[in-house]
Amino acid sequence: MKCAIAQQSHIGRRPSNEDRLGHWRSAQALLLAAADGMGGHAHGELAAELALRYVGALFRREARPQLDGPAQFLARAVAGAHAVLLHEARSLGLEDSPRTTIVACVVQQGWATWAHVGDSRLYHVRRGEVIARTRDHTLVQQMVDEGRLQPAEARGHPLRNRLLHCLGGARIPLLGAVTQARLERDDVLLLCTDGFWEPLNDRQIVAGLESGPLAEGVARLAGLARERAGADSDNISALALAWDEPAAALAEGTLPGPMVAPLAVAAPAVPDADILRAMEADPESGVARLRQAVLSTGRRP
Repeated sequence: MKCAIAQQSHIGRRPSNEDRLGHWRSAQALLLAAADGMGGHAHGELAAELALRYVGALFRREARPQLDGPAQFLARAVAGAHAVLLHEARSLGLEDSPRTTIVACVVQQGWATWAHVGDSRLYHVRRGEVIARTRDHTLVQQMVDEGRLQPAEARGHPLRNRLLHCLGGARIPLLGAVTQARLERDDVLLLCTDGFWEPLNDRQIVAGLESGPLAEGVARLAGLARERAGADSDNISALALAWDEPAAALAEGTLPGPMVAPLAVAAPAVPDADILRAMEADPESGVARLRQAVLSTGRRP
């Protein structure tokens, strides 16, 4: 699996960075994920950390060496991460559960499969164009879809950050649809939080990604997002993959374009105990530190 990966995360003008990025690899599969802890709710940083550690631990367990079904894996991962946040709230005695967005993508056998909850996005860029992009789970996007608001009016709308779905909320999150697309050489997948994409338009994102080495392009875009947002800059985080293999062969009857399949998410009542143990044992995890901050201060870490 030949590819390049680059990432950037900046605190912006916020007191703490509640964004999290992660990527995990097996011999035949790759998982990319980004999460944006919701600062308007308690312990957003902990929520994003827990969600990413859960999906990463689940990937490590099931990608042996590849996943049986990437779409089904994403549905289980999202449901499990949601259950972990509810479990954490009960364990710590929190009145308001930790909440976060998430966008995750599996790359396997030359195909990318992705899903999201909230307004963290995935862009699929090919030959100078955005050929696919996730649709935000926001009130403003719903208004656009219903024809009550023009797309041009969405940018800068006062309700643009009002989420309809997230992980850790009172109701089971809407995964919506899982999208699968065949990758071609030089395709770029960009996963990012709203602090990264909101100040930028598609043209700027494409130009930045194609302006040179991937790491330099992602860094330039993060800097541009911070500059354009100014004093209102949110946390700015992005994770990108540049594909460097020829397109995979198509199975008979398969269309080359993106395929979208709705999937219901049924959150388990309790999170998988084995995955919880794997999360606790992960040496890169910041969960223990963030949990201790919650217990010691009773405020946002």
